[in-house]
Amino acid sequence: MAVGLSVGAAAPAHAANPHERGPAPTEQSVTAVRGHFSTDTVSVSSLVSGFGGGTIYYPTDRGEGTFGGVVIAPGYTADQSSMSWYGHRIASQGFVVFTIDTITRVDQPDSRGRQLDAALDYLVEDSRVADRVDGSRLAVMGHSMGGGGTLAVAEDRPELRAAIPLTPWHTQKRWSSLQVPTLVIGAENDSVASVRTHSIPFYESLPSSLDRAYLELRGASHFAPNISNTTIARYSISWLKRFVDDDTRYEQFLCPPPRTGIGTDFSDYRDSCPHGS
Repeated sequence: MAVGLSVGAAAPAHAANPHERGPAPTEQSVTAVRGHFSTDTVSVSSLVSGFGGGTIYYPTDRGEGTFGGVVIAPGYTADQSSMSWYGHRIASQGFVVFTIDTITRVDQPDSRGRQLDAALDYLVEDSRVADRVDGSRLAVMGHSMGGGGTLAVAEDRPELRAAIPLTPWHTQKRWSSLQVPTLVIGAENDSVASVRTHSIPFYESLPSSLDRAYLELRGASHFAPNISNTTIARYSISWLKRFVDDDTRYEQFLCPPPRTGIGTDFSDYRDSCPHGS
C-alpha cells in the first residue's frame, strides 16, 4: 500500500533547475516524518548478483519526472531493517531509496562499498522502478562499516552526487582523492568508531575544495543512525536535495552552520559553507 502525506499542492520544477521536486521547503517540511510525495515499496530478492537484496522505496507520483536515487547500506552484523526508517522518510521528499542487505552480515567496509556500487547499477538498470530513477543523479549512505563502504564507493565513483557516511568505520583514514560532496555524521559518545579516530579524521582528510560538512550528534552513541532521528533526517534530506537535485532552496538548512555547545543538538559541526554549484 502506498504511504505518504500531502503537504500542499505540487509546485512545478523551477525553469532554471529541472531537478527540483516538490514545493518550496520549510523547517516543518524537512523535519516531517513524511514529505510531499506518497510512496510505495518493491522487494528485491537476495538472489540478485553483487549484494544481498533489499527494499526499494519510491514516490508514486508520475507527474514530476524521474527522481534521484539513494542506496543505503547497514553496518557490521546488521541488516536492512536497521536502515528502514530512512526509506519512506527520504523517498517521500522526492528520491528513490534502496536499503540493501549485504551478502553476509560480517562483510568489511570495502566489500560493502562494492555492494553499494552493484546496487546502484541494479537500481538504474534492472530494478522494477528503473524508469523512475535518474541514473545521472545518484547518492550513497551507510552506517558504521556501511559508512566506510560509503566513503569507499564515493572515492571509486566520483560521478556520484552525494555521500553520507553515518558514524562510519574504516581502517583507511585519508580520503583526499574523494570528489563527491560528503556529509559525515558522527556521534559524540561513539565507543565503536570514535569520532577522534574515525569521523573527524575522515572529514579533515577530504579535499579543502570539496563541498563537505561534519555533524556530531551531542550525547549520541554509535547506533544513533539506526533509530528514527529528526536531526539526521533534516540534514541528510537537505544534503541530498542540495547536491543530488542541485536544489539551492535547501541551502538555508545547511548554511550558515548551526550553533554548537550546551543546549544544542551538536557537540561539533564543521563545514565548507557557502556551497558551490
